[in-house]
Amino acid sequence: MKLSVSLTLLTLALFVLSLLVGPAELGIGNSIAGLLAGGGEAASIIMREIRLPRAVLGLAIGVSLGLSGAVLQGFLRNPLAEPGVIGVSSMAALGAVVMFYSGLAGSSLYALPAGALIGAFLAVLILLAIASRQGSTLTLILAGIALSSLAGALTSLVLNLSPNPFAAYEIVFWLLGSLKDRSIEHVMLALPLMVAGWLLIAVSARAIDALSLGEEAAANLGIHMGRARVLIVAGVALSVGAATAVSGTIGFIGLVVPHLVRPLTNRMPSSLLLPAGLGGAALLLAADIAARVVLPAGELNVGVLTALIGAPFFLWLVMRARREML
Repeated sequence: MKLSVSLTLLTLALFVLSLLVGPAELGIGNSIAGLLAGGGEAASIIMREIRLPRAVLGLAIGVSLGLSGAVLQGFLRNPLAEPGVIGVSSMAALGAVVMFYSGLAGSSLYALPAGALIGAFLAVLILLAIASRQGSTLTLILAGIALSSLAGALTSLVLNLSPNPFAAYEIVFWLLGSLKDRSIEHVMLALPLMVAGWLLIAVSARAIDALSLGEEAAANLGIHMGRARVLIVAGVALSVGAATAVSGTIGFIGLVVPHLVRPLTNRMPSSLLLPAGLGGAALLLAADIAARVVLPAGELNVGVLTALIGAPFFLWLVMRARREML
């Protein structure tokens, strides 16, 4: 309980800081006035149409990635599992890349997110078809790896065939992951899908506790394995797919955060869900703030910063796992 309260306060503080940080130096008073639509027109536009959607998406996407990483590590009983392991992120990215390649991305604000969501839902259909047939956890992992590999190969093919260098640049920039230039329309598109995913994951909390004892033990405890797989896969796919649809690929949060907060819990998978979600939100908000201030003349993609944090952490986890096996 104390951990969740502390993480909630940290997340709220970073959310407020995210609202105050930006190239336009408004000051706290003008920022609050602009947010409440009582300030000048410029301040109101900056706060309500630029910074607020960015902060809300940073919070919601961080929750989605942290929560999905925690549930997948419990469900797959693998400490190296993260949202990309089931292929939804890669398929969502492929859908968006196809929108860029076809030229439809510039035709409508919703074209790019729609393409990413179509890719994510295609991955969902494939994975749910496998999960609903009582496939084993290993089968699900292998299917996710196959989807990720296929999506990665097709994305590279699209980049290779792109006749327009500007389109190729846009594709690469989007794949790096960013919260820049997001609007309230992006929030309205992605947030309901992410919340639906969170609810499905929450419903599966008892199942992942039982699965920590093994699939046979969980079945003996009355857990319907097929239903549990469908809930978890659909919840992760909805939340991560919607997140990727509006932000591009932001990796490693789902891997890093559960490991950081797990020692502070009772190590039951269900007790990790809320702290991992809050920790994911705090980490992404902090990374997005850093992305805006680390370069005085520009802005880094937040996906680059999370990769710089997550890749060494992943290598450390692999080395630790190897030492434990010896």
